[in-house]
Amino acid sequence: MNVMTIDGYHARIEYDAELDMFRGEILGLTGGADFYGRNTKELRSEFRKSLQVFLEVCREKGIEPRRSYSGRFNLRIPADLHERLAIVAQAEGKSINTLAQEALQQRFAT
Repeated sequence: MNVMTIDGYHARIEYDAELDMFRGEILGLTGGADFYGRNTKELRSEFRKSLQVFLEVCREKGIEPRRSYSGRFNLRIPADLHERLAIVAQAEGKSINTLAQEALQQRFAT
């Protein structure tokens, strides 16, 4: 993944061929914030600047800068996968939810 992290905030980095620059978009915010740079040094500097501006605007307006997440989401999977997941969960004495949590935690373990 092309992700840059500063102060616990994450940004997706992509190359913009038209501008011949890299573009970063800060993720998980209640609004939009992006930045550009020609190299990683510029990207980090512009990331910090863009984040500072965004956080300052949020403070001035009394807005929470980060999106809040409920801890719930719907997941649509093929019926045969659902069946296999249910069988494995039953065999292990776990819920489907627990198996899914374990798989996601394993995927995102650092």
